[in-house]
Parts: sequence; structure tokens; C-alpha cells
Amino acid sequence: MGEKVVSGAFDLSDPQRYRRKLHQCLEGLGRLLAERRFDRPRNLMGMEIELNLAGSDGMPKMLNGEVLPRIASRDFQMELGMFNLEVNIVPHRLEGRVFDQLAEELRAGLGYAHRKAGEVDAGIMMIGILPTLGQTDLVAANLSEADRYTLLNDQMVAARGEVFSLDIQGVERLACTSASITPEAACTSVQLHLQVTPERFAAVWNAAQAVAGVQIALGANAPFLFGRELWRESRPPLFQQATDTRPPELRNQGVRPRTWFGERWTGSAYELFEENVRYFPPLLPICDEEEPLRVLDGGGVPRLQELVLHNGTVYRWNRPVYGLVDGVPHLRVENRVLPAGPTVTDVIANAALYYGLVRALAEESRPVWTRMPFEAAAENFDTACRRGIDAELIWPRPGRTGGLARVPAVKLVRDELLPLAAAGLDAWNIEAADRDRYLGIIEERCRRRVNGASWQVDTYHEAREAGLGRHAALAATTRRYAELMHGGEPVHSWPTGAPRP
Repeated sequence: MGEKVVSGAFDLSDPQRYRRKLHQCLEGLGRLLAERRFDRPRNLMGMEIELNLAGSDGMPKMLNGEVLPRIASRDFQMELGMFNLEVNIVPHRLEGRVFDQLAEELRAGLGYAHRKAGEVDAGIMMIGILPTLGQTDLVAANLSEADRYTLLNDQMVAARGEVFSLDIQGVERLACTSASITPEAACTSVQLHLQVTPERFAAVWNAAQAVAGVQIALGANAPFLFGRELWRESRPPLFQQATDTRPPELRNQGVRPRTWFGERWTGSAYELFEENVRYFPPLLPICDEEEPLRVLDGGGVPRLQELVLHNGTVYRWNRPVYGLVDGVPHLRVENRVLPAGPTVTDVIANAALYYGLVRALAEESRPVWTRMPFEAAAENFDTACRRGIDAELIWPRPGRTGGLARVPAVKLVRDELLPLAAAGLDAWNIEAADRDRYLGIIEERCRRRVNGASWQVDTYHEAREAGLGRHAALAATTRRYAELMHGGEPVHSWPTGAPRP
């Protein structure tokens, strides 16, 4: 939350001064793009995974302040809620056996963190929303003890001017209010980064938007919140509502939410940054000492801190990122669609599908975004969140006849998208063994029609049928999930059965 946008001491600046700096940064970005100052193609990817802390009883543990010092690794960081952590994987080149390498690094890192958390009777869980979270867990008192989260909460609450309303109608309905942004901490995700050249940015971002619904349909893993069964992937509606600084009157005027899918295909990274500046008022007006245009005039490369800060408070599901490494600027597409979990193997399989698809789709002679309206991609995202692996998605018909059709997500993936993803991974020079292993997991998930959300729901209902009450069934499901998650076998192979007491 806030993308670790501020750290250390800070003072809020005059909003008008900040806005001027923001426009200077935008102009600076435009000049850097025009002067072709960006890094050469390097095929670099990165990954972040947000995590939950839960006890052996399946209940959330507000202990990240105690667990992080025990882990004592720069790879693990604090997140919004006291029951959250985040692990960051260093960038890797997309080639060879990178997916097996990532899986090995994740298993080692998460296993170590889990053991250290066990010293305070907690454990690591990768899951989109922890089913046992209650409304009393997601209050301001349980924000992580970091000034940046307090500041962000205060600014969003002030911008909202009233309590945040949560209203999600799924299998059941959840309707409640919150006096803080803490409910957003329930949403734990996987973020996939891909460094791209400015010339390739639009094609990769459009491809990522086109397949966001597919990602959710296959990877949904968040069907419960506050004891209610909602959407198969309840993170997006919860995230949007928990960060919605618009009172009803502004929503009625069509003001855009800070968490949004977008409204059109893009032609460049600059367009997305410019939209962010044009549509969204600053939440954290903190000015850097750097004068970006003066730095450019002197032949240097500016950090564009105000633009980076502002960009971190606009929660696109596919976000443009400006970065600077060793004085050389680069652009990344940050894919924020997927929930965490269920297992390391599932996370890596989801990543393999994504990186393969965006490579293949971005290089098609007739790209999918020229054959499908943006509104269809947005509708697919919403449908997939609601229905998960049972979703039917809109997709262009194959061949030259054109037109759109509604296709079961699992059929679309097996018949059309898996071969594309395989070709994309081949273009990245991924070894065949990695390609076949991880895309094979996606194929099996489709064949069995099982993902994290469907497993949670089936297991929960079997527990209810066995006589457990609602909250006991959710706790039992969570405990069984944790056991199987740490076992490491992909979710499509998990037995549902009655959870162990």
C-alpha cells in the first residue's frame, strides 16, 4: 500500500508547489523519452509477494514487528497491516531455467521466514484474503508501525471526508463501513515486473490488460471476507472500495476511482503517467529537493521523485513504473492482478503463463487489442473476479472472419492461449523443461477446473456439511490450506475432504 513511497522523515509540502513539481517531472519524462535515454533491452523480470501471518489455529497474528527482526533479511519488508509481510525477489533475466531458479529461491526464503515466524507462534501464508480475518482485525490500531502508513491513512481518510463503505454482493453479501484504509491490508497479491523499452511498452501493457481476466479466472484465491462467501476473487472490489477517496457525489459525477482497470488501450507509457497526473489529486504532497528540468539541462538523469510518489498512490492493475539504476532510467510494466498463493509452484506457473502470453501477444501481427474493445477486457476482469475458473470470457474469434465470442476461460486457455504462452516462452529462450512443467500445471488446473478459490469454497462447504459452524469451518479450511500450502503440491492436486480438526 503506497508502494513504500515514503520512508524516514518527511514533511508535507504546499499542494500547489507539489503540483508544479509533478508537472515538471512529467515534462522531464517526456524529454527523456524524446531523447531516447532509456536502458537497452535486458529481458529483466522481478517478483513481489505479499504474505499473511497466521497462527496454528488459522487466526491472523498481528506480529510483523516481531517477525521481521527475526527474519533479518532485506528481501522481507513490512506491509500495511500488522499481519502482513512482503518478500521481494531480486530481478532475474527471463531465460533458461529461470522459473525453477525462482521456485527454489522462494521455497528457501519462505521456508526460512516460516521457521522464524514460528518462534512467536505465527506462520507464513500465501493466500489472496485470509478467510479468518474479522472486521475487528482490520482497524487503524492494526496498521503497521511505520509513519508512512499512518500518513497515507490520514491523507486518504481526509480526502474521503467520511467513513469508507464496503458493499460486495457475491454468493452472500457483505455490507459494512470502516473508519480507516486498513481493510485494504486483507488483499495480498503477487506483483510481476517486466522491464521494457519505451517502444515496446504500449504493446506489453495492452497485452497485460487483455489477459488480466484470464489471470484472475485461473488464479482466483480470495472467496471469503469477514466470514462471508463473496466473489471468487474478492480482492479487486475490496481494494477499490477500501481506497476509494470519492464521496458518492464525486462517484456520481464519473470521477475515477484510485483503484481502477483503466478505460482505454494505451499508445505509450507517457500517456498513463499523464493520465495519473490529470485525473488524480496528490495524496502525499512531499517535495524532493531535486529540480528535474535543471538536472536534465545539465546532462543528468532525474529521479522524478514526485511523479514516482504520485504513481504509487494510483492503483492500476497494470501499472507503469519509472526506475533509475546506476544512473540509467528504465520502464517497467507492473502486473498487480494475481492473488498470493496457493503454493510456490502455482505462483511460478501463473508467472510463466503471464510472461509467455504478454511476449506472444505483444508480437502478433494483428494484436488482440486491435480486435477487441477495451470495454470487453474490463468486463472480462469483472466476470473473472466474480466467477473464477467457471468464468466465460469475451475473446476474438480465431481466423480472419473476426468478431467476438464468449468462451469458457478453461477452453480459451487450453485451446488458444497455452500454445501462445509456449511460443512466448520460447521467444524468451526459456528451456523446454521449465516451459512444459509450469504450463503443464496451468493445463491441469484447467482440466480439473480447480484453483485456490474453488478449493477453499469446496472445502468450506464440506466442513459445514460435516457439522461445523461458519467460523469453525473457515478456521478449519484455513488450517488445512496452510498444511497443503507448505506441502508444496500444486492446488489442482489438493484433496478437499473434510478438514482435519
